Amino acid sequence: MQVWPGQAYPLGATYDGAGTNFAVFSEAAVRIELCLLHDDGSETAVELRESDAFVRHAYLPGVMPGQRYGFRVHGPYQPELGHRCNSAKLLLDPYAKAISGRIRWGEEVYGYHFQRPDKRNDLDSAPHSMASVVVNPYFDWGDDRPPRTDYHRTVIYEAHVKGLTMRHPRLPEELRGTYAALAHPAIIEHLTELGVTTLELMPVHQFVHDHRLADAGLANYWGYNTIGFFAPHNAYASWGDRGQQVLEFKSAVRALHQAGIEVILDVVYNHTAEGNHLGPTLSFRGLDNASYYRLTEDRRYYMDTTGTGNSLLMRSPHVLQLIMDSLRYWVTEMHVDGFRFDLAATLARQFHEVDRLSSFFDLVQQDPVVSQVKLIAEPWDVGEGGYQVGNFPPLWTEWNGKFRDTVRDLWRGEPRTLAEFASRLTGSSDLYQGDGRRPLASVNFVTCHDGFTLRDLVSYDEKHNEANGESNRDGESYNRSWNCGVEGETDDPAVRTLRERQMRNFIATLMLSQGVPMLSHGDEFGRTQGGNNNAYCQDNEVSWVRWPDHAKGQDGEREDRAALELLRFTRSLVWLRRDHPVFRRRRFFHGRPVEGTHDELSDIAWFTHEGEEMTPRDWQAAHAQSLAVFLNGSAISEPGARGERITDDSFLLLFNAHHEPLDFVVPIDHGKQWQVIVDTAVPEGVEPGSGAKVAAGDRLTLVDRSLMVLQRPA
Repeated sequence: MQVWPGQAYPLGATYDGAGTNFAVFSEAAVRIELCLLHDDGSETAVELRESDAFVRHAYLPGVMPGQRYGFRVHGPYQPELGHRCNSAKLLLDPYAKAISGRIRWGEEVYGYHFQRPDKRNDLDSAPHSMASVVVNPYFDWGDDRPPRTDYHRTVIYEAHVKGLTMRHPRLPEELRGTYAALAHPAIIEHLTELGVTTLELMPVHQFVHDHRLADAGLANYWGYNTIGFFAPHNAYASWGDRGQQVLEFKSAVRALHQAGIEVILDVVYNHTAEGNHLGPTLSFRGLDNASYYRLTEDRRYYMDTTGTGNSLLMRSPHVLQLIMDSLRYWVTEMHVDGFRFDLAATLARQFHEVDRLSSFFDLVQQDPVVSQVKLIAEPWDVGEGGYQVGNFPPLWTEWNGKFRDTVRDLWRGEPRTLAEFASRLTGSSDLYQGDGRRPLASVNFVTCHDGFTLRDLVSYDEKHNEANGESNRDGESYNRSWNCGVEGETDDPAVRTLRERQMRNFIATLMLSQGVPMLSHGDEFGRTQGGNNNAYCQDNEVSWVRWPDHAKGQDGEREDRAALELLRFTRSLVWLRRDHPVFRRRRFFHGRPVEGTHDELSDIAWFTHEGEEMTPRDWQAAHAQSLAVFLNGSAISEPGARGERITDDSFLLLFNAHHEPLDFVVPIDHGKQWQVIVDTAVPEGVEPGSGAKVAAGDRLTLVDRSLMVLQRPA
């Protein structure tokens, strides 16, 4: 076999049409072998003799796409010094663009013996591990263009590739659970009719199913256990795993873009699947443990701010390069439109504390590619000082956990929530205004993959995670949920009616709030996980979305009828938001008349249910659970894209979170004639144009735990 010197950059395996360049970093290695794997189980080893700045490299003419490979690293195995090299372990390329196969768990993939953790294990891992794959980078993108949807027009839909598509009745069985399913007209039609602009995919980087879960007959379903930061997860491919997963993913992105839908990836750069000091040796650990991982003073052990066993070393230039190269790759080569960063506070731990001036943020800020896509932080981790909602740099938006908590508290009847609710409804200026950010920095959500589904939020007071095999100890115990009087499923019509109304309350509140709304897949028609609020290991019908049967819904099956009613309600609220800029402002409210608008009314006003302006005493009253909000469509301060003035209809939002009906008085001085356009006491909200017409001073009765929206034409 011919072996040419090759180049130290780019890292990974780069096919150029005639052969492949291989480059891998390791400061710890004494010698590195590139192993080309053959289908008969044999391998051809090629020593990487060329080295530049600790990058070993070679070019192999004739090595084509589809070739499986791995590395064997010869070097020190001294855990007490942080070194865990072991040439018996076939290692994945950290820059692999595709990964083939799956792990067959056993002692072979570990660097120590189970009965003697202090003794090095020299069993060959190759027959039991996965393999990196050379891929063909060429793809016909046609006229693909990123939708570049502005944040103020964005509606995010968080979904799991398999969970969303596995039970869809219109999808061919061979496509269910795959990237190809995302491109199917049935899925795209659902998203476009719902009004979704941005599909946020739960992890699609190649991940590993933990040994413990595999032994228990479970799986790492969510996928927050990454081992390949450049490779699409191979189990989601319907065509094959020798690079076909790359083509299939690109095809899905292209189809979604054609429908005007952005694709955002939920990415896990805070840790890897190699776990703690007792974890397997799959890639990074065997290449250069001390360069990739944050170690404790006793260098046998790992610092862990993620709850997974390890954390990547965010002050290592090679870790930072890996992350930035990965992000750029997914934007430039895979055409994704942004990222949601899991446990993003860990990325800011350059030393110990979370630091918004860390090198990672500096690199993102100056990067001409990554800085121009959507960047969403999950602004917390499990380490000390890890809750950082509101503290990320101005370029970033954040999952607003305080929005979730406050909205849940309001609708379950917690006292003294009105003041904070007002802030969350109007874009959380207390969190984002101080550093120059705007309401759109707040990604608002009531539910997400982690925790109860929307239906379970109104059906369970307690988590029910027994199926996870941890005696119901896992998952969050404090969910701010309320079961409406009965735990779990019930045939009581009064309880079911209240639960359906509560779901509509949550959907409406989310869509009427300033910021960027995010729906969790299936919540638009009330999917349930049976009270499991930590279904990370349930790759089955517990987590897979059950799609309502339209025929049964029309014929009177209550479950499907209720699901379709909620779906129609959700669609109507999403489109109400999309049609009216007053619900998606790009600047915070002033709380006063806006200069140059020729409108004497304030851009926002707050009223008691009696139609009187709120006083400080009203805001702080423990029993207060009702509120009216006036949104002035004639007092929008931000201009349009060409400098034009933006005007809209005006709206009056009436919230009754009380356990009894309340009469609301329509304020006297903020409009003479109004029409009810949303009423969550009605299963489908209110049919367009059919709502009651009311005048200033009229009284409207809102049933317990409901909201109304009144509209006044501009």
